[in-house]
Amino acid sequence: MRLLFITSNRLGDAVLSTSVLRHYVETFPAIRVTVACGPVAAPIFKAVPNLERIIEMPKQKRGGHWWKLWKSVVLNWWDVIVDLRGSATAYVLPGWKRVVQKGNDDNLHRLEQLGALIDVTPPPLPKIWIDQESRDRADALLGNVKGSLLIVGPTSNWVGKTWHKERFIETVATLTGKGAVLEEAHIMVVGAPNEREMAEEVISSIPDGRCSEIFGTESLLTVMACLERADLYLGNDSGLMHMAAASGCPTLGLFGPSRDEHYRPFAKWGRAIRTDWSYDKIIANRTSRFSQENLMETLPVEKVVKAATQLVTEHRLAGKNND
Repeated sequence: MRLLFITSNRLGDAVLSTSVLRHYVETFPAIRVTVACGPVAAPIFKAVPNLERIIEMPKQKRGGHWWKLWKSVVLNWWDVIVDLRGSATAYVLPGWKRVVQKGNDDNLHRLEQLGALIDVTPPPLPKIWIDQESRDRADALLGNVKGSLLIVGPTSNWVGKTWHKERFIETVATLTGKGAVLEEAHIMVVGAPNEREMAEEVISSIPDGRCSEIFGTESLLTVMACLERADLYLGNDSGLMHMAAASGCPTLGLFGPSRDEHYRPFAKWGRAIRTDWSYDKIIANRTSRFSQENLMETLPVEKVVKAATQLVTEHRLAGKNND
């Protein structure tokens, strides 16, 4: 049995899409999987069980990436073709079952929408499979960490939804200060390869010996293995936030000019906290749709610290009750 799984260019959407992939992999354990996705998202699929191939689809002019995909898979018979990008590709390939997402339902979280697509309620939670090499690398990176681990994602792909760096600095210092919920925690700062400079002030604010960082220097599966160990992930609405939620670690996503009802971290220990202003009010009051202004102004440090403290405390209490 063979599955062609066509998913997003964007990391966050690709992470959410693993909910559908998980359904097929766990329902049909012998299914052989081919994944087609953008280059940024491709690394999260490298350890999928029974993976035959990953086809990277960098965008090309006049839809050339779709033509290239068709040529590379048309000679195979596909028992299931899942196309989460709503293209016509699924209908021009030889196969038996076709599952095609044709648009978004704004009444649902994106993960709930994926569950409805495959008739599974509640939807399967996203899952990123991790290989042993990545776990070993995480061991090497975090081997000297004895206490708590706080992972911070202070960057994003749009300045509008990037919380102020000085507020990240204050929040991290407060959460890890004397008597705080993550006292003396080790802090790992993570982001995309081109975002290191954006995070420089946050990194520099952390005491020597208590900070590590990953900005494209490690595989995404190694980042995932680190996230599994975290006592808290704190970050902007981003693909890394969705990875954190999928890892099972307590995840606090910061929202302003993006809709938390569609993209909040969907997990048992996932939480969203947003600006005092609603999404609609933020968009109505921005300078213009093309502005490069920060739109997270009405999210105060105190609100984030309180939510983070509560989340970590609840997670620890649940762990004690399960012992």
